[in-house]
Amino acid sequence: MHNQTQHPALASPYDLSRLGGRNAPDRPFLVPEETHQALEQNTSDPLLPSLARPAEVTPSDIPRLDRLRLHSAILPEPYDRSVSVYLPRAYFSEPDRSFPVFYLHDGQNLFDERTSYVPGHPWHAHTTADRLTENGEIEPIILVGVANTGIRRMAEYTPTRDFKLGGGEGRSYARLLIEELKPAIDANYRTLPGPATTAVGGSSLGGLISLFLGIEFPGTFGRIAVMSPSIWWNNRSILGFVEGLPLRPDLRIWLDMGTSEGAKHLRDTDHLFRLLKRRGWQEHVNLAYQRVPGGIHSEDAWSDRFDDVLRFLFPTT
Repeated sequence: MHNQTQHPALASPYDLSRLGGRNAPDRPFLVPEETHQALEQNTSDPLLPSLARPAEVTPSDIPRLDRLRLHSAILPEPYDRSVSVYLPRAYFSEPDRSFPVFYLHDGQNLFDERTSYVPGHPWHAHTTADRLTENGEIEPIILVGVANTGIRRMAEYTPTRDFKLGGGEGRSYARLLIEELKPAIDANYRTLPGPATTAVGGSSLGGLISLFLGIEFPGTFGRIAVMSPSIWWNNRSILGFVEGLPLRPDLRIWLDMGTSEGAKHLRDTDHLFRLLKRRGWQEHVNLAYQRVPGGIHSEDAWSDRFDDVLRFLFPTT
């Protein structure tokens, strides 16, 4: 995954042979972007048909950011998707240490202003994490951004099917993360793979699917960031998942909504907050709810409060 010139702290370069989709064990499904570029120049290479096409993005000049391509056997359309892995400085200064991992949806919006949904307005997730780590406010973490697939974003980020809008492929997307991506990340980076050190988060529909992932798969994701969640989806069906919990899972939840995102959405999020407390979560212990004064539904707004998300999910004490 890393070349040794760029990352001398690693003992060996990325090993493609260790990776394979559950339904295609002999086929590598997560590869470095530079590998795609090399294969594209050599169309006679026998691996080319089994690998995803190169990324349609500008190569990153962000230090400690690995750009990868994922081909899923579970959700094979579109053919490939972009995955970005941002490593903390301690990953190289402390070569015997392993790190928590924070998986984030809409990954193209996290790091690079050239790939963000609104050009020039990313979340600045990496610089925020670096600043808080250097200040001793959070522990060093690995950030994994999973890019959305454009037209299929709504389908993959919704756990139930809406009669009018469709969607409902959230459980398959969960399998992609749990059965394909996470094992590959854990195999190729020094991670702390348990649920207590694995988080998932996102905003809007990304917040909706993050809540679903935490509620349904707490054995994988023990910390979740539910930012400006689209609770409205399919007549607020996500609330049924919360209400139906037989026991409260060991899950740390960040929840937020801006006061200028719409009265209905604010009421829905207030209701979710009260419901979570009735199900046993304790505010300021394993649940945080931030009603952001004047907050709107935008990448800049989520960027502005990402530091609070990190402080709650990955505190140093």
